[in-house]
Amino acid sequence: MKAVQFGEHGDRDVIEYGEFPDPDPAADEVLVDVKAGALNHLDVWTRKGLPGVDLEMPHIPGSDAAGVVEAVGEDVTRFEPGDRVTVTAGVSCGECEFCRDGDPTLCYRFNILGEHQRGVHAEQAAVPEENLVPVPEGVDWEVAGSASLVFGTAWRMLQTRADVEAGEKVLVLGASGGVGHAAVQIADHAGCEVFATASSEEKLRYAEECGADHVIDYESDDFADEVAEITGRRGVDVVVDHVGKETYPDSLKSLARGGRVVTCGATTGPNPGAGLDRIFWNQLSVIGSTMATPGEVDDVLELVWDGTFEPRIREVLPMSEAARAHELLEDRQGFGKVVVKPDSEF
Repeated sequence: MKAVQFGEHGDRDVIEYGEFPDPDPAADEVLVDVKAGALNHLDVWTRKGLPGVDLEMPHIPGSDAAGVVEAVGEDVTRFEPGDRVTVTAGVSCGECEFCRDGDPTLCYRFNILGEHQRGVHAEQAAVPEENLVPVPEGVDWEVAGSASLVFGTAWRMLQTRADVEAGEKVLVLGASGGVGHAAVQIADHAGCEVFATASSEEKLRYAEECGADHVIDYESDDFADEVAEITGRRGVDVVVDHVGKETYPDSLKSLARGGRVVTCGATTGPNPGAGLDRIFWNQLSVIGSTMATPGEVDDVLELVWDGTFEPRIREVLPMSEAARAHELLEDRQGFGKVVVKPDSEF
């Protein structure tokens, strides 16, 4: 088969699309003919190299994909050839105390397809049965292949970890990205008053289309000051922050007393000042969140399949142009998801 791959960490020039040994499914795995798969910023970080992550090279990136079941291992019971499926990327041991308690995202050996092990941006992928979700007929492959990771992540952040309620004010940073534009839709669906930041007039208009009530251009305005002005200096109840060091101080500053910031990443750096004085005086909560449980993914994807939520697709490219797809993410070009498809699908 052909696959997106790189044999060493580095810039976009290490990415190739070429021959790779066909996958050989284990007894509990499903062989999927991939139709489409989205990129995430995780693919960029993995390509550049993550501290403590030692990959088997060459590495196939990609945590999102959807396609048709080609074959199943002898222990597989939920799927059969011809089924339409999408990938959910979190992998757990199934045996530790957290897995037994129903939250595999806390598993001691939790890892992510495409980051810690070979991913799914290839013509075919062998995926554990438990990492697949059925896709109804009529759902476009581009949608099916781009929703799982970002909508699952945003759903857990807002519904489970931050436990948002109707009427609360929610600020979503980086609303033009994958998790950001999913979080805007989820917060709006929950009945919240949604604030969103982005870096251009076009992106702000897209954020409004996704459900944002107030939009802020963070390149021309200080978002914490804008939030203070809009809310009469009260602040918001929840901040969704996956940006990290550059935004964390203003995320705390944007919160109302008793508010909470929920984070799933740190794109600009992991170690800002703690802000303990503001945290204890205003009785704030800082909440971490990683990926989603299978049940959370099922819940949010049902709302994607029925059209309640919509992954916005900024561009669809052949896998042979994966370097261009990485460029779109790194340069923050456009709004929403970048999708790649096997060249044979074009």
